Amino acid sequence: MKRCVLFDHDGVLVDTEFWYYRAGERALSDIGLTLDKDQYLRDMNQGLGTWAQAKAAGVDEEISNRQREVRDAYYQEYLRTEAIEIEGVVDALAELAKYVRMAIVTTAKRVDFELIHEGRQIRQFMDFVLVREDYKLAKPHPEPYLTGLKRFGPTKEETLVVEDSSRGLSSSLAAGIDCAVVYNDFAKDQDFSQARYRIETLIELKDIILRGT
Repeated sequence: MKRCVLFDHDGVLVDTEFWYYRAGERALSDIGLTLDKDQYLRDMNQGLGTWAQAKAAGVDEEISNRQREVRDAYYQEYLRTEAIEIEGVVDALAELAKYVRMAIVTTAKRVDFELIHEGRQIRQFMDFVLVREDYKLAKPHPEPYLTGLKRFGPTKEETLVVEDSSRGLSSSLAAGIDCAVVYNDFAKDQDFSQARYRIETLIELKDIILRGT
């Protein structure tokens, strides 16, 4: 039986990934560039993102840094105004809390994470949260999940990671931890062939946890 679950955040617990992409798209549009979604997803899988395309287009670092701040402002605007809840998440977490300890390991910045969770009920089920400032190397490097594992204290075999992206899956695999990939329409075309489990909703984790295989 699994004793601990490490959840990714964006796309797993809240529906934010499209809005992060949209904020970057809007920031590049302000300087006359189009953000290609397919290339963006490929870059994200390598731990890159919006600014890889800006660099390839010859945008200098000073302008990119300025537009990063613009992107962050757009993203926070979306977090305040758009519906980012995923139906059934809170109920699933309440049920899973009867069987396992849970935590969040996210690449989200602390300021964005705090904004997302103003008035939401997700954090009450978590033993701890690791945001981007809490580790040095981001996914797909294994450090985020190894840091979470060390914080929890169980063996890798007793732990389950829940992800929605191939970048997160790669991080979990590199850490040697089983991964369940939950469906996310934004990332649906990525390669999840190495995932131990594929699920549609978080409540399906209960069966995985209880059977422990």
